[in-house]
Amino acid sequence: MQIKLAETAGFCFGVDRAVNLVYELVQNGEKVCTLGPIIHNQQLVDDLSAKGVKTISSPAECEEGYKLVVRTHGVEKSVIEDIENRNISYVNATCPFVLKIHKIVEKQNDNTITLIAGDVNHPEVKGIRSFCKGKSFVFKNEEELQNIIASEHFSADNDIICVSQTTFSLEEWKKCKKKLKKVYTNCEIFDTICSATSDRQEEACSLSKECDAVIVVGGRHSSNTCKLRDVCSENTPTFLIETASELSGIDLSSYKVIGVTAGASTPSVIIKEVLKSMSEEIKEKEVEAAETVAETAEIADNAEKAAVDPSADGEATFAEMLEESFSDDDTSKVVKGIVVNITPTEVFVDVPGRKQTGVIAAEDLSAEPFDKCEDVVSVGDELDLIIMKTDDQDGVLKLSKKLTDAFKGWDEIVAASEAEEILEGPVTAVIRGGVLVTVKGTRVFVPASLTGIPRNQELDVLKGSTVRFKIIDVNNARRRAVGSIKAVVVEEKKAAEEAAWAKLEEGQVLTGTVKSLTSYGAFVDIGGVDGMIHISELSWTRIKHPSEVVKVGDQVEVTIKALDAENKKISLGFKKIEDNPWEILKRDYPVGSDVEAKIVGLAAFGAFANVIPGIDGLIHISQISWDRIKTPADVLNVGDTVKVRITEVDFDKKRVSLSMKELIEKPEEVIEALADDAEPVEEEAAEEE
Repeated sequence: MQIKLAETAGFCFGVDRAVNLVYELVQNGEKVCTLGPIIHNQQLVDDLSAKGVKTISSPAECEEGYKLVVRTHGVEKSVIEDIENRNISYVNATCPFVLKIHKIVEKQNDNTITLIAGDVNHPEVKGIRSFCKGKSFVFKNEEELQNIIASEHFSADNDIICVSQTTFSLEEWKKCKKKLKKVYTNCEIFDTICSATSDRQEEACSLSKECDAVIVVGGRHSSNTCKLRDVCSENTPTFLIETASELSGIDLSSYKVIGVTAGASTPSVIIKEVLKSMSEEIKEKEVEAAETVAETAEIADNAEKAAVDPSADGEATFAEMLEESFSDDDTSKVVKGIVVNITPTEVFVDVPGRKQTGVIAAEDLSAEPFDKCEDVVSVGDELDLIIMKTDDQDGVLKLSKKLTDAFKGWDEIVAASEAEEILEGPVTAVIRGGVLVTVKGTRVFVPASLTGIPRNQELDVLKGSTVRFKIIDVNNARRRAVGSIKAVVVEEKKAAEEAAWAKLEEGQVLTGTVKSLTSYGAFVDIGGVDGMIHISELSWTRIKHPSEVVKVGDQVEVTIKALDAENKKISLGFKKIEDNPWEILKRDYPVGSDVEAKIVGLAAFGAFANVIPGIDGLIHISQISWDRIKTPADVLNVGDTVKVRITEVDFDKKRVSLSMKELIEKPEEVIEALADDAEPVEEEAAEEE
């Protein structure tokens, strides 16, 4: 049997945030109650209940001294008002993606019709409707949308918008959007399906086409889990289970390839239990390191050996010492010692029942780096130690705290692996094929491909640094662990992206950093996610390359023009309206203004002149001179600077008409002026005669 696990299985950002919030409150000693189940997963709700967390159905049930947590789906506006009116201390754990929908519908006016794609009885949809100021209608599929269209005749004065429940079916949403665009051309559609939901549904669809059957793990009352079941069942036999125990009732023997996915509210521990029940050989998907299994095992084995092998004096190995320590023999190798003196190179301890002086050399004190022995232990500390060597002649016991720490820390390493806990430790060595990270007294091997360092860069850059990583493989028999720094980086980056997407809205003005340039635009980091400024958005004037306007590292102010959550694309605007040449022309150069313009082109019908940067106007051949000319080239050359008058501007068509001859006196006016000047002279001459 081959088992394929979906990459997106498990908690989404919003659920993870809410669950961690409740557990943190409990750990901090708070009395906690949740308004309805915090998520749709009975096993997790039961675990919280065992820790004292109560589930209530209304604010009135909240007992004095309890902190109320609003669940991920959100609640109706009136419920929040009730909580605040009762002065109840509360924390709003509503998913940011749901809160975003609340803001969208709330900012509409009373005349707006709001269409909501979702389950009319789902708490998320009820919450969304409560924030609508005008009428709202809910549909769960294309058929119900058609019924609304047929029965409701909206006025032409009504604004219409459409949003969706965050866990709505992606395929159904596409159908409904198509119909909406056809029927209500003025409808503003907001793609509010959570990116985590759409990713899961798309991956589940692909997975179901590759497998003979699919197991969907999650609560039966969870909307997103049921959507996954529906998506998969269209392509292959699909089974929805809540726990691993339900597998016993399903015959999977006839299926060769089985896919496993899980809803956004399914804890990872339940997913792991299901995988273990299906096959003991399932490993974490991160153990697809570039190194071969044999090479990784060899390197990790050498690393572990280096951590526990004794000095060259031939004393017993670590495993032998531990085995001996639990025997009835009085010469036990594991002892307790009390620190009595500390020097720069050694720590002296008193070992009860032993006549020899106990000595811990600095190199045997700790596997983690330290400057002074005093940084690790203090006088009076009681330590668990392993006897490395008994030297009766010198009257000393050579002891090691480092090996004891490694033994004690191993169970914590295994527990961290099962809980998918993020560990932190210093990189203490760079070896062939990877690095060694010391944590809880144990050295963990991280293959080069899982360090996050590019292939063309030396691993030495990690030496001495503190890194965060996950244990992705353990071998209890050989006491060996393999870790991944990359897994944490990818996980945190994804969480940061989801958090960032939840806050983004079209029209938002943000400050970002230019990350890279291409021939067609600039990519900008706007806080966890990247957006692109198309080259046409960088300048009001034509440019050949983005580097003419910005460079990598620049801090820029941008506006979100468009969000495509489905494809994770963000279009950014950079040009400011006040810099628009046409706005400048309207403001500073009204019709009738006289300006100096540079001839930039010649045609049979006239000459084109640059009025201000970004705007060229036309001097029609008839407006060049009062004299008749055959062609503009008879009078003008490209590059000439001439005085012109703005005679007409069409802002809609972006056209400017210019005239040179209006700044030149008409020939008739010159003759008349000369004639007027001659008349007084003739009269004076007549008088003299």
